[in-house]
Amino acid sequence: MSRRVVACIRLIALLLTAGLTEAQHHGKVAEIGVLSPGYSGGDLKLFDPFRLGLRDLGYVEDKNIRIEHRFAEGKAQQLPELAAELVQRKVDVILSINTPASQAAKKATKTIPIVFTWVADPLDLVQSLAHPGANITGLTSVTADLSAKRLELIKEIIPGLSRMAVLWNSGNPTATRLFKDMERASSQFGVRLQPLGVQSRDELEKAFETAVRDRAGAVFVFEEAVMASYRTHVLALAKKHRLPTGSFYREFAAAGGLLTYGADFPDLFRRTATYVDKILKGAKPGDLPVEQPTKFELVINLKTAKQIGLTIPPNVLARADRVIR
Repeated sequence: MSRRVVACIRLIALLLTAGLTEAQHHGKVAEIGVLSPGYSGGDLKLFDPFRLGLRDLGYVEDKNIRIEHRFAEGKAQQLPELAAELVQRKVDVILSINTPASQAAKKATKTIPIVFTWVADPLDLVQSLAHPGANITGLTSVTADLSAKRLELIKEIIPGLSRMAVLWNSGNPTATRLFKDMERASSQFGVRLQPLGVQSRDELEKAFETAVRDRAGAVFVFEEAVMASYRTHVLALAKKHRLPTGSFYREFAAAGGLLTYGADFPDLFRRTATYVDKILKGAKPGDLPVEQPTKFELVINLKTAKQIGLTIPPNVLARADRVIR
């Protein structure tokens, strides 16, 4: 057999081996375990931007990616057990939604990569923003830094406001810290905050009754994964009592809230997909810096304002990124 023939055979064998390896690589279905404190019945839509982000990066569900959800149904105490289930499944990456879920995932595994999102204070989870360390990284919503701006906007819309109720999930310790941050900022605007922490949907009616009894002029809702699940009921109660409402993300205003100012929520989840992609391609979570939001938006719902008899000042409308009419 001539040297040329031998060389050709070796080249063909090399190409076939490379093709097989490539086919095997593309044939692998990576599994993402999603750990959320929210509700399975209504929260799946929240992950649409994440799915779109994955699709833009070349992932197709049930072909080269699979998403396995675990919802705590509003019961934070179930998060450790659900995190353990994902670890037992040996998922390739865990996507954790909010701080309690991320803490549960971090305790459950030291090896499976964790990407967190919708977290207000990432320093609860990582060594530093630039160098997270260990097996965890992600994106923060940095809501705490925006408290003064939100109060300023609300005061411009309701100049006579002197008392505002603040509604949050008391099972989330980060939300409690966010209240304290807003409380520190409130004195400069002459607004006294009324804390209304709830632990279940059933407590919402009583919380609003308390706000009305104590003459709160507005309600601000700290939306995270659990409170977002209560959004429809919260807004129905606000409409019933004719109370203006504010929150973080535009989805709240789109559903009937008066005002939101905060990170672009869909953009946050889309960018979460890029971190999952990097990790699936071999990047170490601890080497990926924690990212902060790059887009913030002010959304005003004029339809809601008219329903409760409020006039939005022209200078506030001019600054809005989106006005719902």
